[in-house]
Amino acid sequence: MAYEDLSKKIIAGVGGKDNVKSVVHCTTRLRFKLKDESVAHTDELKDTDGVITVVQSGGQYQVVIGNEVADVYDTLIKVGGFADGGSVPDDYGEDEKMSIFDRFIDLISGIFSPILGVLCAAGMIKGFDAMFLAFGWLSENSGTYKILYAIGDGFFYFLPIVLGMTAAKKFHLDTYIGVAIGMALCYPDIVALNSSKTVLTTLFSGTFFESQIHATFLGIPVVMMTYTSSVIPIILAVWFASKIQKLAKKVVPTVVKTFLVPFITLLIAVPVTFLIIGPIATWISDGLSTACVAIYDISPVLAGVVMGAFWQVFVIFGVHWGFVAVAMANLASSGYDPIVVLSLAASFAQTGVVLGILLQTKNEKTKGIAFPAFISGIFGVTEPAIYGLTLPRKRPFILSCIASAIGGGIIGFAGTRLWMMGGMGIFSIPAAINAKTGINGAVYGLIIAMAIAMVLGFALQMLFGYKSVDGNDKQVKVDATATTAEPVMAGGASVETTPTGAATKVEPDVTYNAATNLSSPETGEIVPLSEVKDEVFSSGAMGKGVAIEPTDGTLYAPADGEIALVFPTGHAVGLNTSDGAEILMHIGMDTVELEGKGFETLVQKGETVKAGQPLVKFDIDAIKAAGYPVTTPIVVTNSKNYHDVKLAFPNAKDVNATEPLLQLN
Repeated sequence: MAYEDLSKKIIAGVGGKDNVKSVVHCTTRLRFKLKDESVAHTDELKDTDGVITVVQSGGQYQVVIGNEVADVYDTLIKVGGFADGGSVPDDYGEDEKMSIFDRFIDLISGIFSPILGVLCAAGMIKGFDAMFLAFGWLSENSGTYKILYAIGDGFFYFLPIVLGMTAAKKFHLDTYIGVAIGMALCYPDIVALNSSKTVLTTLFSGTFFESQIHATFLGIPVVMMTYTSSVIPIILAVWFASKIQKLAKKVVPTVVKTFLVPFITLLIAVPVTFLIIGPIATWISDGLSTACVAIYDISPVLAGVVMGAFWQVFVIFGVHWGFVAVAMANLASSGYDPIVVLSLAASFAQTGVVLGILLQTKNEKTKGIAFPAFISGIFGVTEPAIYGLTLPRKRPFILSCIASAIGGGIIGFAGTRLWMMGGMGIFSIPAAINAKTGINGAVYGLIIAMAIAMVLGFALQMLFGYKSVDGNDKQVKVDATATTAEPVMAGGASVETTPTGAATKVEPDVTYNAATNLSSPETGEIVPLSEVKDEVFSSGAMGKGVAIEPTDGTLYAPADGEIALVFPTGHAVGLNTSDGAEILMHIGMDTVELEGKGFETLVQKGETVKAGQPLVKFDIDAIKAAGYPVTTPIVVTNSKNYHDVKLAFPNAKDVNATEPLLQLN
């Protein structure tokens, strides 16, 4: 299976499957929600081949992969055994430590990430259709035009149905209830009511909220809005429905839950959406759109400079998702978006800088990163360039931001707008074509801005960035006549050869800890780690160690130290010993599914413990009766900081708790 080893390392790096609440992917990143980010091995993940970098932002633990992320994701789901498209059952609620801003970013990205590819594809088809119409290649009445337009516009028209599905997963609502709510919002008779000539009365006359009433529900006036292509109303409606469903599940008898819970949820949520949630959400959306456009109207050029300069910073921290929500609100209320379009020169500025680095570097590894990053940058995917090349070298990243700022200013000056959500990079150009006006100065302005940003990025890198190109490569040139007869130098540094035959010295990355010993945390039979029926442990991806088949239901501290983690279910405990060893003890396989049944946790995170102190009591018989093994891996997760991890008594078959078990040298 392709990417299997990488997937195992990633799962181990994020703290194991039991630490994962959910995982989705976008264009270049695996976006994890972890139960405890502190137990993830971030530095090790960053050094893993196949991983560009790791970003912790917006309540997400983001592992940046690059262009192969979709394939890695598919493999990771299979290797990790993640069900429901990467979601892991979460009975412990959302992370209460997340700020409101982080929750907003996590919410938007979680809802839009699954549909991002189709969203871009539909926008591209719609954009190209508009371009073909502008060039006179198709007529508005032709079947070809109408079919292409249906492909492109249909996804956006029925977007509330799609978002009903993704939002339902996010809010733990039955998926098809979310779909049903979206369908109600897009139902033809409901859509027709908004333009009905029958006016019963008018509410809020003379204000921003003025609304003609075309229908009532049980005598209550319904403020009709246009919900097709909308975003905020369906998200709020699904959130409200999730609360109704949760309450309904508590009161409805189990025998009739299958149909009565959806019945109650829909019967309450949909009317409330039409009466209250929908109008308020639409007014919020319109107000947000009006505010953003008002700021833009003050100075389009200044807005473009600011957006262009900071867009890549927004991408790094994942906050660009907030602008996606703004763009969707603008498209729904005004039919166009003038904000996100200001960022479209950024990928070309980044690509120009990467081209400069590609020509300047003499390092083959850097060239190997730069060439595919240059290609993907043209199509709007810049994470490989940012994390693999420009950001680590700092100056090239700053230069790309400068070039992007100028490009953004030109876009603002040209008055370019997005008339649909489209593709990225060069594929974003059709989205700037208005089907009614065709290709005009605003479109040409966008193309010119992209070209200037790329040329300027290249020029700035060639003039001012060359000193940083190979200076950040972790290699120091030595005598070109040196040989590589000795593979290891004093101090652990290794010697490699360049393609020209010159030797390079690679500085050691590991600082070894002092030797120490660990006592056994359990009484039972010693089992080699390779025989554990969980590939994450048996492969050694989590670290070196051993396993025990316990005969007594108590887990003890193997050394003095501090509790680094205690999973809510009680089945796993992490210990940072006083001597610097990082230990993970995992009672059984897949025992997280027991949701804490059969486990009694005796310590908490941050508590200082002594060797031999009881940590967890567990019911071996109950766990086995539930169908789960109790084999307990004891893993040194920072094994790389030791020359060797081995049994204290290599020939021993059994061990008693608190007796010597492992030697860490």
